[in-house]
Amino acid sequence: MPAAENPHPTPVTWSQALRFWLKLGCISFGGPAGQIAIMHRELVEQRHWISERRFLHALNFCMLLPGPEAQQLATYLGWLMHRTWGGVAAGLLFVLPSLLLLLGLSWAYMAFGTAPWLMAVLWGVKPAVAALVLQAVVRIGSRTLHTPRRAPLLWAIALLSFVAVALLQVPFPAVVLAAALTGVVARRFWPDQFANGGAHGPASSKQKLDSTQFWIGDDTPTPAHARFKKIRLVGVLAAGAALWLAPIVVLMAVWGLDGTLTRMAWFFTKAALLTFGGAYAVLPYVYQGAVDQFGWLSAAQMMDGLALGETTPGPLIMVVSFVGFVGGWSQAVLGSENLLWGATLAAVVVTWFTFLPSFIFILAGGPFIESTHGQLQFTAPLTAVTAAVAGVIASLGIFFVLRIAYPGGPTAGLDMAALVLALASAFALMRRGWAVVPVIAACAAIGWAWH
Repeated sequence: MPAAENPHPTPVTWSQALRFWLKLGCISFGGPAGQIAIMHRELVEQRHWISERRFLHALNFCMLLPGPEAQQLATYLGWLMHRTWGGVAAGLLFVLPSLLLLLGLSWAYMAFGTAPWLMAVLWGVKPAVAALVLQAVVRIGSRTLHTPRRAPLLWAIALLSFVAVALLQVPFPAVVLAAALTGVVARRFWPDQFANGGAHGPASSKQKLDSTQFWIGDDTPTPAHARFKKIRLVGVLAAGAALWLAPIVVLMAVWGLDGTLTRMAWFFTKAALLTFGGAYAVLPYVYQGAVDQFGWLSAAQMMDGLALGETTPGPLIMVVSFVGFVGGWSQAVLGSENLLWGATLAAVVVTWFTFLPSFIFILAGGPFIESTHGQLQFTAPLTAVTAAVAGVIASLGIFFVLRIAYPGGPTAGLDMAALVLALASAFALMRRGWAVVPVIAACAAIGWAWH
């Protein structure tokens, strides 16, 4: 509604939030960049549930954490709006639809192999995924960086981050650390850079007026449940430790220390703590362990799993569920007569231990981050990190485009049809305003018909 017609937005009910988080879990295609863009469009631009600055303040924190930042952002916003169970529901619904879909695709893959119709659909969806990432680059980058004249330092951080990741292959954690340190130092000399170019500086009068249109605006006091309390922190950490330890004890009691499921639990717990920079940063680690070290699946199966993961909603790190499914199937963890149930159990185990740390990080660290809202000494490093991530997202977009244009490598020739489909998808999303699901569905149908 226009601002003048909606001066005092009504509180968001629990049922409204649940419906939105379920919808988000079903349409969150395009990897973290696309998912964050969808959340921004829905929550900030259309529904006015949370203001731009509060949204980006939460995003900055999630970017610093290991794990899937888009799922963590959903968990954070759900927690901010509706307490602990709101965060748990938002995080679970973000993952659950993609888990169920990936279980079905994994079963079809193992039961029927690389069926031509499935490969054709995947061929059509990949250009749409690339277009979604490019759309996210435009949305997130423009809102974080504004213009070079207003925020030259933030633009420099973004460009250097792009070069570091895309050309020099600098590890993402090093890029994040360098950006945060730059923010710590630079805020002393150029505080205006972070006030104007970032998401946390003083708002103009128009911005303040606009902020009143949001349920949680720039000046909305931190809710009581989101204020930092030592006793609450201890309780969250204790509950998280119990939720991690109890399944480990059961797995060791039933299958022993060397059992496949026990090893998966340990391995993916470590992977969850190393996923700085999103799924692509941890995939080499997962590949090395799952393929080379443990032999849960082959290299070809790993690549097919990545393709399937790209076509499902939810975080791309959901590819680990495919790894768990194939590993549970190939290792027959429940016996050769129960391949499907054993594979499903392995996928659930892997998913649990991959995502549990994300919930703990948000529920434990969220109150401290809320206490830093509007304080430049804390928000300047986070704003610098967001600028760096904008550069990283741009490098990811180029990676996607090159991958669909040259699926077999630069020497294998250009796939002009896939490139045209990517450009058409980008036009539909950014110029025609099409929703995500129709674009994905149309591309899947085109891929099936083309092949």
